[in-house]
Amino acid sequence: MKIKAVATSIVLACVLACSVALAGCSSSASSGLNEEQRANRAYMSQVNETMVELDADLDTFVDAVSRGDIVNMRTQAQNAYQQLDKLSKLEAPEKLADVHKGYVDGADKLRKALDEYVDLYAEAAQAGSSFDWDSYDERIKSIQSLYDEGVKMLEEGDKKAAEA
Repeated sequence: MKIKAVATSIVLACVLACSVALAGCSSSASSGLNEEQRANRAYMSQVNETMVELDADLDTFVDAVSRGDIVNMRTQAQNAYQQLDKLSKLEAPEKLADVHKGYVDGADKLRKALDEYVDLYAEAAQAGSSFDWDSYDERIKSIQSLYDEGVKMLEEGDKKAAEA
């Protein structure tokens, strides 16, 4: 089914975006850090942990998509949203305030893209053969654009974190 193939690619891309964020969040412990450096590393460690949990939630979402299980897709999306909420509630050190804003804004875009994707998938499944497939490609492009904006924001946050 055409929608499952696109669905899986969008969700896998979302998982990849989270992995990109993880790459920017990893750090190794070192002695002699000042208080600001410790706070920065602690924050990035919390971001990393949240992204790992989000990645696991998105894996279960992909599994629900592959089975065409809309109820479970919604449940797994809600689990992912909890991780995104956790990310937004983290307190960033002053030096990483802009990084945090970028992560939160990027996560919000990913949340909206995931919402729109689940809605589209549910609408197509409910309508069956009467679904307006002519609008499908355009809607997917819109969702992909929103997703791409979110990924870009996460990547920009990673770059800022590396420079901090």
